[in-house]
Amino acid sequence: MRAMSLGDDGYGNGQDYGEPAGSDRHLTRTRLPEGEGDAYGPNRRGRGGGSGLSGRNLITVVGVVVLLIAAIAFANRGGGSSSDESDSTGGASAQATAPTGEKPVSGKDGATGIASGFAHTEQGAQSAASNYAVALGGDGMFKTDTRHAIVDGIHTPDAAPALQRDLDKAYSADFFKNVGLNPDGSAPKGLTFVSRTVPVGAKATAYNDSEATVAVWCTGLVGLAGQGSTKPVTQTWFTMTQKLRWVGNDWKITSSEQKQGPAPVSGDVPAAGAEEITNAVNGYGGFTYAR
Repeated sequence: MRAMSLGDDGYGNGQDYGEPAGSDRHLTRTRLPEGEGDAYGPNRRGRGGGSGLSGRNLITVVGVVVLLIAAIAFANRGGGSSSDESDSTGGASAQATAPTGEKPVSGKDGATGIASGFAHTEQGAQSAASNYAVALGGDGMFKTDTRHAIVDGIHTPDAAPALQRDLDKAYSADFFKNVGLNPDGSAPKGLTFVSRTVPVGAKATAYNDSEATVAVWCTGLVGLAGQGSTKPVTQTWFTMTQKLRWVGNDWKITSSEQKQGPAPVSGDVPAAGAEEITNAVNGYGGFTYAR
């Protein structure tokens, strides 16, 4: 895997932890539970690091940063349809869109609002990875306090400290300027910063009672919504692969990586106006995800 820097204009060519194309082992779905919301509000996400975070594992969270840069650069080039080339999970069943598995957990971390208390099972690991992907792709990562809380809350104790240091350097005033934000990471007056990740599905590529590797296929929204925005909200597609460890009666991330796609062909739905997008972002909350 190639370590990425903030100067990269696109996604890294990260190594895929997943199975070869054509395998449908452990193919899973996202369940949207009744009556449970996990608002995509201020408390949001970063990206994982590994224990003994080397330059190779720094892609953990910086990958999300590079994803943001890539999306905004794409929008500034005038947009276009999504790339259609990436790994396929292959061989999906006829019920590919049906939610399956257990209901999500009811517990949440008090500091971040992220779901916690996942089952000590393969499905529990997939549910944890899906919720962590949401947290790692949100606007909370652009605020120091919430970023620290998120990283500490979903990573193992040996992975979090080094990752915190790397992220504090990555989320600099220069980086915020490049993505159209103020030096403190806030959105300019009259604009709303959008950074949301939505899991489409997940699969476990390795599992035992103490460790699991889970790939989460995601779509995301990123950009600045509002009148006069030069960095409009665009859609992204990526796969986040997390290595998890059972620690303190819950699943925690030890390392993670991200790669582009698989992305579907862009549809013919007309793009919404700035006001409509802003109202949608402010008016719709998120979900707690489960296998």
